[in-house]
Amino acid sequence: MNPIARHRLTVLISLGCLLAQSAISGDLDDRELSNETPHVNPQCYTKTEDAQGQVHNPCFSCHTNSVRPNYLNDSDLQEAYDFPAPAEHNPWLNLFKDRTQEIAAIRDDDMRAYLRESNYFTTDGRILPAARLAEVPAHWDYNDDGQWDGFVPDVWFNFDAEGFDLAPDGTPTGWRAFGYYPFLGTFWPTNGSTDDVLIRLAAPFRTNLVGDYDPVVYKTNLAIVESVIREQDIAIEPVDEAALGGVDLNKDGLIATADLIKYDWAPLEGRFMSYVGQALAEQRAGRVHLAARLYPEGSEFFHTVRYIDINEADGANQLAARMKEVRYMKKLYWMTYADLDQRMAAELKEKHDFPDRIRTFRGNIESGLANDQGWVLAAMIEDAEGQLRPQTYEELAFCVGCHSGIGATTDSTFAFPRRFSADSFQGGWYHWSQKGLRGTPERLREDGQGDYAFYLATNGAGDEFRENAEVRARFFDAQGQLKPAMLDALSNDIAVLLEASPERAMTLNKAYRVIVQEQSFTQGRDATVTPARNVHSFVPTGTLTGVTEPVLGY
Repeated sequence: MNPIARHRLTVLISLGCLLAQSAISGDLDDRELSNETPHVNPQCYTKTEDAQGQVHNPCFSCHTNSVRPNYLNDSDLQEAYDFPAPAEHNPWLNLFKDRTQEIAAIRDDDMRAYLRESNYFTTDGRILPAARLAEVPAHWDYNDDGQWDGFVPDVWFNFDAEGFDLAPDGTPTGWRAFGYYPFLGTFWPTNGSTDDVLIRLAAPFRTNLVGDYDPVVYKTNLAIVESVIREQDIAIEPVDEAALGGVDLNKDGLIATADLIKYDWAPLEGRFMSYVGQALAEQRAGRVHLAARLYPEGSEFFHTVRYIDINEADGANQLAARMKEVRYMKKLYWMTYADLDQRMAAELKEKHDFPDRIRTFRGNIESGLANDQGWVLAAMIEDAEGQLRPQTYEELAFCVGCHSGIGATTDSTFAFPRRFSADSFQGGWYHWSQKGLRGTPERLREDGQGDYAFYLATNGAGDEFRENAEVRARFFDAQGQLKPAMLDALSNDIAVLLEASPERAMTLNKAYRVIVQEQSFTQGRDATVTPARNVHSFVPTGTLTGVTEPVLGY
């Protein structure tokens, strides 16, 4: 492209950005939906049959036989597209756009400089989105009270050797980073983004019997929560059970020293588990609860989605300084197994009686959106200039679909149940900035098969849309069969699959940057370059996928 043409295109893109920003700024706090079904995600429109009539099944990763108290059991969605009538026409129009020219107009150096410039920290080290929310613009202020009453980002990304986040004065923020196996397909860097996840438990879980912050208490309670979520024994550093409240953590019948959280929760048989420190008192008072596969009240998750940066020394994918999104979840109230079962039964009945009725999302841009399972979701996303702004009602509704309506989640979450084991670097408690993906052996399914290898074999591709040509060339031969040598490499190092080449990373970064400039998130957030070939634009409800035997279990 000659310089004059490039200049004209740049001007047009800039003008488009300003118009898009102006349009969205005017209705940022609006609760109207342009897409009536934002919770039906783009991946749900993937074609499961290829041109040769071979059936592929990417659906199993989300829609599967759930484990109580997730009573959804939606493995039937592997067999048919079961949409309400308004969702039959695919609303995710960004999947069908050709961005080749817009991407070509962005220089590599400009893109690299952009993704390496933080939109989370100011040059003097303050948290930029928090500073913006402290002087909330009127069109962000949903309740018109002159202040921001919702979630304010408060992670400093300053981690110690145990993954704890520290404020500039050295005090713990309560946030703790952890390494985890990225969920199947979606958050692999090769498919468009890097990301990280942190957890924080409520204040009583961090304080000892006299009310002081105590890292031993906090680490022990995090281990108890992990034991309950995963229904497994969890190894810990030796602790004095008496000092933590007299809880028999290892279930050996003694109050002494314990180096294990023994999972032993069967209330109908009179077997219970307890938190430690102040959380124990809260539990006994009935203000916090413990049950298998449920987080206690006040649990929080902080999730950033970022561009893909490349380590110039070794070519590894790494977190970019610039964030695409900052996502947040908090468990506001407890729901018992009976509550969750009743809610799901009511939802299934309504779906049966009124199959085309549209789901209602409770909440707004400021308070966040409820997922009707005890959690509230909030988030920020880039504006056209690259600064983080609150997500609109419709943009938030997009997140609720996965975090409340599929069989694969554990109490509405994905990452924490996939946390690395205690024999990993720093016991699995670390941020990706402390150690990346390289050298991480593959996670094994319950049947002993490699988790990612099984996904590749079942899906016949490395992404939900089956559009990732780089993974296809790297892992599949000309007949579509997996290469044994690559599966061997994958078993020892997941990065051979999950990382994008520098060239692909740059292209995906540019593709997403175009979406940001357009502010067209309600039409899709996937970093696609050319129109998707393996995605339906229209699917009559009840259309069969060709999958005749659902894939069950993990």
